[in-house]
Amino acid sequence: MNQPSLFDNEPDTPTHETFVLGVSEIHYVANAFTRQEADALFQNLLNHIPWQAASLSIAGNQHSLPRLQCWMSDEGRTYSYSGLTLTPQPWYPDVLSIKARLMQLCDHSFNSVLLNLYRDGSDSVSWHADDEIELGTNPIVAAVSLGAERILEFKPKLNFKDPKRRIVLGNGSILIMGKNLQNNWLHQLPKLSGHIGPRISLTFREHLFGEAQK
Repeated sequence: MNQPSLFDNEPDTPTHETFVLGVSEIHYVANAFTRQEADALFQNLLNHIPWQAASLSIAGNQHSLPRLQCWMSDEGRTYSYSGLTLTPQPWYPDVLSIKARLMQLCDHSFNSVLLNLYRDGSDSVSWHADDEIELGTNPIVAAVSLGAERILEFKPKLNFKDPKRRIVLGNGSILIMGKNLQNNWLHQLPKLSGHIGPRISLTFREHLFGEAQK
């Protein structure tokens, strides 16, 4: 059975849509970047970002993350999740340009970004919420998508009878996960079969704590 979709076909011109999930909101901007802009940014990030492989220790065994990543932020703002601690890389000019475009569309400031490279359909991220202590009590997270379309799924943390939601994230789109979403919902990027091209995700956040405050 197909899961309910928040979006059908992505339009050819930029559009802004807001969707309510309980007390939470998701704001989606299709084609926030033109196809030419998105393709150029994707190639530049793919070739120039210092992508890193990481692994998690689970039950005493090391498991490689099914994606590559890079953390960028203002100076001194390390980021920790699932036992990993990421040291920030300097801001790359194209990432700053992406952040500037995002700031034009979202009335919120961001000082950090986690970049993920999903090399094909076998790369993924499992159910989680971006609710780490460094992000404060009610974080807003904005995700910019470049490259192949991928599905992002949502499910409530507590009300398991509430159906899952799914969003197809298009090339050059922005998804703004508003207040209360990380507190009440989990999200994942599932594995996909077949030939799936690479995708880069940039999830911007407001990081509240530096290394000295942990």
